[in-house]
Amino acid sequence: MPHIVVLGAGVIGLSCAVRIQAKGYAVTIVARDFPAGFETIDAQSQINFTSPWGGAHNRFVPPTSPSEEREHAMCLQTFEYMRAVQSRHPEAGITFMKGVEYLETPGEAYRALTEERARQLGMQGFRLLKKDELPEGVRWGCEYDTWCVNPMVYCSFILRKFAILGGKVVRREVRDPREIFDWKFEDGPVDVVVNASGNGFNDENMFITRGQTCLVANPCPATITRQNVDGSWTFCVPRNFDGGTIIGGTKEPNNWDPNPSLEVRETLLKKFAATYPQILGPDGKYTVIRDIVGRRPTRKGGIRLEKEKVDENRTIIHAYGLGGRGYELSGGVADRVAELLAEHLESGTSWYNAQAGEAKR
Repeated sequence: MPHIVVLGAGVIGLSCAVRIQAKGYAVTIVARDFPAGFETIDAQSQINFTSPWGGAHNRFVPPTSPSEEREHAMCLQTFEYMRAVQSRHPEAGITFMKGVEYLETPGEAYRALTEERARQLGMQGFRLLKKDELPEGVRWGCEYDTWCVNPMVYCSFILRKFAILGGKVVRREVRDPREIFDWKFEDGPVDVVVNASGNGFNDENMFITRGQTCLVANPCPATITRQNVDGSWTFCVPRNFDGGTIIGGTKEPNNWDPNPSLEVRETLLKKFAATYPQILGPDGKYTVIRDIVGRRPTRKGGIRLEKEKVDENRTIIHAYGLGGRGYELSGGVADRVAELLAEHLESGTSWYNAQAGEAKR
């Protein structure tokens, strides 16, 4: 049986691992960081472990280029995957709800988004908002069916499912994915490494995008996103499962500051309350739990999702650089990784097939 090692235990690595495992392969996850409870995870030492800090919701973006078309297709695949998981496993941390969009300066792709166009794009429950439903300053709005996850619950659920089905886990730091081929594993030599490390290794196109958000206890029945005229964003993502609500947020390329700003927190909370006053409690206040700073692994040119032959019979499948869209594209990325793996194993160039050929001689 081919042995596949998945490097990384964020949402992409975990999604790839369970998808590959379902194909009948032996799978080991190697990672430095693994999912943990929100109460115990260290925000400073694990700031580069992006998945726990994600807002973790699905936001449809009308595609305007081939790369956006590809991402939209993966977004739809993930939507159906989340629907299926939520149906079978209500405890998985997934909640379906309405997604609300407010745009102060809508681009052409949004202005052209009719109910018919939305159906063509696979958006369910789409409705354009009336003028009297829009907050002050907003020129365009819509709502549609979408999902959010509590990342701590969801990622722990996937890891537990992976382990109980026989998957192996190794906690270790890796400097280069190629070194994994020389390690000794319980399931034998490694045929393929899936590089779901988030940031990749020595990829000159990678950079981090700092994001600051605030977790509050105030509930919200929908995920709400507002694009402001200055290009900034105001949003909330309900986590549910006693996970509070994320209020955000900033997007700061190449800002490595790990410390949250109280001034930024106040700005984020004030802007969202102006957009959606219902978020405030009976006393007209937020109940702040904590500030969050995360680093989104962003890549110039978009996602790296391809197969690389690094040596004879040694192949790495890269799946990283998703920026802030890890959760919403995770199912589609996992499907493509499984396809690339199947193509490789059927090609006869894998270590497993090479050894099988030797055994027949």
